[in-house]
Amino acid sequence: MGTRGTDPLVGFHFMLDVQGEVKGLFTEVGGLGSETEVVEHKVSRDGIDFVQKIPGRLKWGDITLKRGITAEMDMWSWRAKVEKGDISGARKNGSIIMLDQALTPVAQWDFTNAWPSKLSGPQLQSDSNAFGVEELTLVHEGIVRIK
Repeated sequence: MGTRGTDPLVGFHFMLDVQGEVKGLFTEVGGLGSETEVVEHKVSRDGIDFVQKIPGRLKWGDITLKRGITAEMDMWSWRAKVEKGDISGARKNGSIIMLDQALTPVAQWDFTNAWPSKLSGPQLQSDSNAFGVEELTLVHEGIVRIK
């Protein structure tokens, strides 16, 4: 049975692709969007005082991605560039692609000049059979949904 254009998309996996150097599937992604600060400007017109709200600076939230830990070391190598002070070498463009249950791309967000500000490994417990989870936080200079 096909879907209609008005049906919500179901995200099964989320793929990160950073210029082909950092890749992976994630189970959770947050921070995809932008915000415009609101500047309040006091105005008096025809003897009436009021507050006019005008757009201020544009800003983007941090992108957070979570996945079960894997043997891949690409995210850790990327983060190591930042730790060594090579921010310009760490800045990369990339995409987050939402995949449906058939692993078909259904939505895509492209970001610019991102670098990993935080990378967390799993909480380890020997008496637990839970999956270890890695969390990556990206800061960037813009994101746009292209699909």
